Amino acid sequence: METHITDIAHAIQMAVAPVFLLTAIATLINVLNARLSRSIDRRRALDKLLTETTEIEAQTLFHDERLLHVARLRVIYFGIFSAVLAALLICLVVAGAFVGALMSIEVSRIIALLFIAAMLAMIVSLLLFLYEVFLMLK
Repeated sequence: METHITDIAHAIQMAVAPVFLLTAIATLINVLNARLSRSIDRRRALDKLLTETTEIEAQTLFHDERLLHVARLRVIYFGIFSAVLAALLICLVVAGAFVGALMSIEVSRIIALLFIAAMLAMIVSLLLFLYEVFLMLK
């Protein structure tokens, strides 16, 4: 019985760092969501301006800016997708640690692979965030 309590206590200690990582991922998702909302609002405003404007020159400028916002929306969407995927993988890491502790089975390789996959998804999300920032500056 004491071995299981020790194993569970160790699993709890090992789960603390991934839980802090989940907080960071949630913050990134929040930032991306705010950027998504702003870009959607601007795209809607541009759609309205396009329908109200009769000048060809202004329509061309509004259309070009609208295309930029559509590209930004796609990048942000995939950034959010990657961040959520990273969060789900981190949750699987934590769950795997507890399953391994409770059932006394060797899951270290699976946990390591899940953590590596989570970090790769997080890297993709951060790179997409950076790319979206560069798109915004155009």
